[in-house]
Amino acid sequence: MNTIPLILGIVGTLGLGAMSPGPSFLLVARTAVSSSRIDGVATALGMGVGGVIFAVIALLGLHVLLTAIPWLYVVMKVVGGLYLMYLGYCIWRGANKPLSMSIPSAVSLSRTIFRSFRIGLVTQLSNPKTAIVYASVFTAFLPPVFPLSLALILVVLVFAVEAGWYIIVALALSSKGPQNFYLRYKAWLDRAAGAVMAFLGVKLAWLASNL
Repeated sequence: MNTIPLILGIVGTLGLGAMSPGPSFLLVARTAVSSSRIDGVATALGMGVGGVIFAVIALLGLHVLLTAIPWLYVVMKVVGGLYLMYLGYCIWRGANKPLSMSIPSAVSLSRTIFRSFRIGLVTQLSNPKTAIVYASVFTAFLPPVFPLSLALILVVLVFAVEAGWYIIVALALSSKGPQNFYLRYKAWLDRAAGAVMAFLGVKLAWLASNL
């Protein structure tokens, strides 16, 4: 088995998928411009860990499981859609709240970093489409039997692709220019972000109801 072309094909396909706009991109972008660079990076790391979880499950046979139990996929999509709707509502509700510009203590900073990581992780896990993408890509590229070492390499690369892309987004959007623009139009931008996030949640749940 020639592993190099196989790995490059999987990484390239997953990289293009990570770069496509969606709730993960929206959340990292908003966190980076509204909070801080480190919060944006923490959210990106949460996305990376979520991607690893989906990759491990896919390598263990998620596609087979969801094919055998179709209603499980519907439940995953409905729950994910409801979470995105809730997250959109929270963003919309806080649109008029001013940002605190005070310097946080070490304890409060660690709490906000952990919160950003947790929200990134849960948002990534809320979209079962990601799980199907991983399962489909692995099924397309991998042979029926492959060594454990290859699976471990793929898991590491999945984290690098997911977290790496969103860290780039966080670093790019946490600079002074985007932050100043956000502070000027915070209420409108938050309402727009909340509405888009909620729409993505409704779309996810609606598609589940039509399966």
